[in-house]
Amino acid sequence: MIIVAAAETEAIRAIEVEAIPNRFARGWHCLGLAESFKDGKPHTVNAFGQKLVVFQGENGKINVLDAYCRHMGGDLSQGTIKGDTIACPFHDWRWGGDGRCKQIPYSRRVPLRARTAAWPTMEQDHLLFIWNDPEGKQPPADVTIPRIEGATSDSWTDWRWTSTIVETNCREVMDNIVDMAHFFYIHYSFPTYFKNIFEGHTATQIMKGRTRPDIARPDAEGNTMLGNTSVATYHGPSFMIDELTYHYEGFDLHSVLINSHYPIDENRFVLHSGIIAKHSEQLPKEAAEVLAGKLSSFILNGFQQDIDIWKNKARIDNPLLCEEDGPVYQLRRWYEQFYVNAADVKPEMTERFEFEIDTTRPVESWTKECQDNLARAAEGQS
Repeated sequence: MIIVAAAETEAIRAIEVEAIPNRFARGWHCLGLAESFKDGKPHTVNAFGQKLVVFQGENGKINVLDAYCRHMGGDLSQGTIKGDTIACPFHDWRWGGDGRCKQIPYSRRVPLRARTAAWPTMEQDHLLFIWNDPEGKQPPADVTIPRIEGATSDSWTDWRWTSTIVETNCREVMDNIVDMAHFFYIHYSFPTYFKNIFEGHTATQIMKGRTRPDIARPDAEGNTMLGNTSVATYHGPSFMIDELTYHYEGFDLHSVLINSHYPIDENRFVLHSGIIAKHSEQLPKEAAEVLAGKLSSFILNGFQQDIDIWKNKARIDNPLLCEEDGPVYQLRRWYEQFYVNAADVKPEMTERFEFEIDTTRPVESWTKECQDNLARAAEGQS
């Protein structure tokens, strides 16, 4: 028997929080749909605590540079694309995607040290990624974002993409990977199975759930959602691919959901969501496009529910957990690998870890809550 002193059990637990690191995560970050940067104009992107310029040269490659010209500080994002270079609006110094100054029209030669910061980029599945590394190293081959089934297939819908700025540190969104209970209370879902797997640079959440009976309603086409199955994996610190199947009466809707973000600074990040859905006999192309649009709005509403919590909550480094909470501390240990030098990544940050929550108690409690809600609603209608 373990005897705990009364003074210890009655002690008030203090919230502990360290200063938010001003270092930004090493890894691939998605800036959004690649097509949005292919209009022949330079684009401003505020990320990683600085201003960047994104532009597509005549060769078709999208480039990302520090936005401020190393000559006299002109803003390249206000400049002009000329060939494969971005020309500064101040003195027309022309910078290539590799960060080297290629031409100074009024000068006989370009200074040997005329270089600026350039970010490695990758265009894949109609999305634009950039690689951030505080050590300035190139991306290793084994952390490449996997290709997404359906993203380039005619048998799937086009991306439905949304973007919003969130006024908090991006660690808040990462905690959702292990937080089963918030799906019921915030998103009105009903998880019945929940498991996490961390390994290497990936963190996976496997969740099965059913539609809450107290809020279930057929859609405009008469389709009633019964539940969903989700296998969601973060590939690195910011890009999650969710193989998400919605179960309806008589058919399944197969979709891929993207949940991604990049930091603006320590206290703000851009949150993206994207979804594509597969055509089927029950959902031909036009019907699938309509449903994908509705799902996009539904998912965006879910993110807004998270945002409303994040903007009012406290940052907490020592959360007090119960048995049915997920492995928050293990997740944060995994997440730390992206904020230290590659040589300082410890085995406990990347070793395989599995944790399945016993959902017996939550399911019992939530079933009763839904039944009580239905009973109160019936009484109100009588």
